[in-house]
Amino acid sequence: MDERYRRAVDAAAIFSETDLAGRITHVNDQFCLISGYSRQELLGQDHRMLSSGLHPAEFFCTMWRTIALGHIWKGEICNRAKDGSLYWVDSTVVPLLDEVTGRVQRYVSIRFDVSEKRQLLHSLQWRVGHDVLTGLPNRAFLSDLLDQALDFSRVENIPLAVCMLDLDGFKAVNDGYGHASGDLLLVEVAKRLRGIIRGEDVVARLAGDEFVLILRYVRDLVELRAALQRVLGALSAPYSIQGKDINVFASIGVTLFPGDNEDAETLLRHADQAMYVAKQSGRNRFHLFDVSRDREVKVTHQTVERVRQALAADELFLHFQPRVNMRAGEVVGFEALLRWRHPQNGMVPSRDFLPLVRETDLIVDIGEWVMEQVLQQLLQWQSVGQRWPVTINIAARHFQRTDFVERLKIILGRHPGVSPQLLDLEIVESVAIENIQHVSTCLEECQALGVRFSLGDFGTGHSSLSYLKRLSTHTIKIDKSFVRDILNDKDDLALATAVIGLARAFGREVVAEGLETLEHGQLLLGLGCEVAQGYFISRPMPAAEVSSWVAGFRAPAQWQALAQEA
Repeated sequence: MDERYRRAVDAAAIFSETDLAGRITHVNDQFCLISGYSRQELLGQDHRMLSSGLHPAEFFCTMWRTIALGHIWKGEICNRAKDGSLYWVDSTVVPLLDEVTGRVQRYVSIRFDVSEKRQLLHSLQWRVGHDVLTGLPNRAFLSDLLDQALDFSRVENIPLAVCMLDLDGFKAVNDGYGHASGDLLLVEVAKRLRGIIRGEDVVARLAGDEFVLILRYVRDLVELRAALQRVLGALSAPYSIQGKDINVFASIGVTLFPGDNEDAETLLRHADQAMYVAKQSGRNRFHLFDVSRDREVKVTHQTVERVRQALAADELFLHFQPRVNMRAGEVVGFEALLRWRHPQNGMVPSRDFLPLVRETDLIVDIGEWVMEQVLQQLLQWQSVGQRWPVTINIAARHFQRTDFVERLKIILGRHPGVSPQLLDLEIVESVAIENIQHVSTCLEECQALGVRFSLGDFGTGHSSLSYLKRLSTHTIKIDKSFVRDILNDKDDLALATAVIGLARAFGREVVAEGLETLEHGQLLLGLGCEVAQGYFISRPMPAAEVSSWVAGFRAPAQWQALAQEA
């Protein structure tokens, strides 16, 4: 290297040269300073003497493969200094080639110390996921920890206890001694909780005086009760805060997975409900969530009867949301969505009342009513030459009935003029994999009648390729929660790309739900997904408006341009 250039590099960066075998042939002063080795100690040595041991062997194999082929390699490397300390460098390794033969002669490395940046990033990441006062994981990090614990428990078939803990008397401490004393008390509570739980368990702070415990490997209720009694005993011991003796107690609500076989958010809500039962029963105690009783509480007789009355009084009706092929600019079907024309509250979307009745047989009555309404509408559209398929969402309780196929056959028999292929029944992924054998058999029997099936909410559960192979649905629907953020969330983009690839591999049509912008459509088209529905295309509409909307529909020019390019 020209001496002028070398001086410039020496002033700005950590610089070294190595031969083809990786032996060091030159280092500058900055290299010696950061590594702690003298130039004499470094020359002739292999770079492996600086290895931190944090990078896998494949990391360096990739680097050497790249530069041996004459290509530049860039990346961040953690090295170990002579005194044992670690430091990070942003490295660019450049192969120097012989001008005549084109072969690599040696390698030069230009590095910049990024240790401080890495430490700052680590500190920021820690703050994002931890409560600053107690140092415990916060609500955001807890969500990840609980998801991980649940995944492990499902795979290993190991019970898991989720506990919500609230301090009794904490408000009195804040009011009587001040918030500074309250903060010190919370720090001490966190310390005691950390000291009593096992290494594989988790303690987190949600907010205020609310804490969450995740207790793993809970073999039975006897072991769980013993663990919770230890927690209550530890927290009820007197505290000395700023020279004052303070007594507080705790109320704990707990739910046990897989007896309570729900997702992380629902388990936390159940533990919270159980905690309030414990508080109402008196302080310094815990309460175990009752899954069966909770279902009875949520689905009250009064609520079920009111929805039943709405069905009988023709207060329920359907809206239809179009599904379009963005590349062809054509309407290819609709999804039927339930609405309630409430006498006092106006139009109520299904999400506000269907969850209240899903655990009762009323959902079966509603599901069959929807089928009847859709088949009647299909007949009307057929009479004017329109053959749009319509998707209906089928609830788990409805689909899992042993007589589902027979009842479907009776309903179809009442509408002989309607082609069964126009009826598309959608089941969600979680229902599909809950009893794979029953679902697979049911799908085959329904499809023998000519009815189509879609697999909805795909990507939100835990499907494997073997499940997907056994579920012979015609369509896979990418859940709107992933479609919504594909423009700026690389994980959601990767998942959408994977689903589209899976659909192609298994010969299934893929539909994107929740299309919100023009740009979403452009990106999906680029990924190979042609069919979508969402508010950008159209909000759900009454059946009377469908024909005029279809007649006036035009795909955006940008989509048409992509179609022409393809």
